[in-house]
Amino acid sequence: MELKTRGKALNIDIPIIGKITRDKLCTGKDHILISEDLTSDLKGFKCIISTADFFSGIEGFPYIEKAAFLHHLSDGDIVVINTDGVINTLYRVNSLQNAILVTERCNSNCLMCSQPPKDREDIPYLHNIHQQLLPLIPKDCADLGITGGEPTLMGNLFFDLLHRIKTELPDTEVHCLTNGRTFAWKTFAKKLGLMKMDRLVLGIPLYSDYAPQHDYIVQAEGAFEQTMLGLYHLAAEDVRIEIRIVLHNLTIPRLGKLARFIYKNLPFVEHIAFMGLEYQGYTPHNIEKLWIDPVNYMAELEDAVTFLSSKDMNVSIYNSQLCLMPEQLWSYSRNSISDWKNIYLPECTACRVLDKCGGLFKSAEKKHSSFIQSL
Repeated sequence: MELKTRGKALNIDIPIIGKITRDKLCTGKDHILISEDLTSDLKGFKCIISTADFFSGIEGFPYIEKAAFLHHLSDGDIVVINTDGVINTLYRVNSLQNAILVTERCNSNCLMCSQPPKDREDIPYLHNIHQQLLPLIPKDCADLGITGGEPTLMGNLFFDLLHRIKTELPDTEVHCLTNGRTFAWKTFAKKLGLMKMDRLVLGIPLYSDYAPQHDYIVQAEGAFEQTMLGLYHLAAEDVRIEIRIVLHNLTIPRLGKLARFIYKNLPFVEHIAFMGLEYQGYTPHNIEKLWIDPVNYMAELEDAVTFLSSKDMNVSIYNSQLCLMPEQLWSYSRNSISDWKNIYLPECTACRVLDKCGGLFKSAEKKHSSFIQSL
């Protein structure tokens, strides 16, 4: 599924954020019209986008012509139109998996990062976009993600963003992916606690019970200590926490020990997610270090999952295929892969449990288990 397209921009000096419509009679100052002609009075819209070539266009009016495609946009979707003609989808009205990217900067450099960090100051630009986006999102939005990079590198703007979400979308469940390291500073955790956002969950990775191993995986010395301190500070502030563990050749050997470490030292977390590897970003470059066929770690995964579950901890398995795991683990499997990058292989076509299986990442076309099959 496409989330981006591009055309020729005319009269666009600053990014334009608005809701998509194909109705030329639509009223409202926040709409962007998709149209193949300029025969009507269209100046009530923020912008016009089209696959057509308008030639002379509309003098002084912002529009995009000769867009590569627009079929992926539904009425009600929210987009940002950039000065270079790129149209990025910010919110999809028909999706339950919307997330906002707040920065591509990060203070870790994980070996298996699916979106490698970029050292550029993008926070002010993206925060300005999201200030305009949030009032446009439907109030009945069920879930919204916050992702990066590392969102807490926004500093005070992180809390400004959360305040705006709480104000604009008070009934929306919010899931923020963070490495948790910034919360080692007690004042930062305290400030979040004071916001009393009971619909916010922080998804924080912990890759080992052994500090040097966790630090090596995230490529940041002292990260384990900061993460653990951050977890305790957050727990003291009653912030909801999820632990995330990516399954690969470096995490599998101590997976059972990590599960028992979590039970003993982090009993306050409300969810633990064991996550299959995504063949994207840094992963292809580090595949010799990381790759283990999922079939070959099912014993370790089953031990960790069943142990935590037996202790009444909430456990899920993400990004994994039912045909690779013992049937006793199926109840823990979730359809977790974002719809825009979720696929099934030809081998899956005749499977009797296809509707229950979460499938694969699109990148798995290049690398996946040798044991994918129809059941």
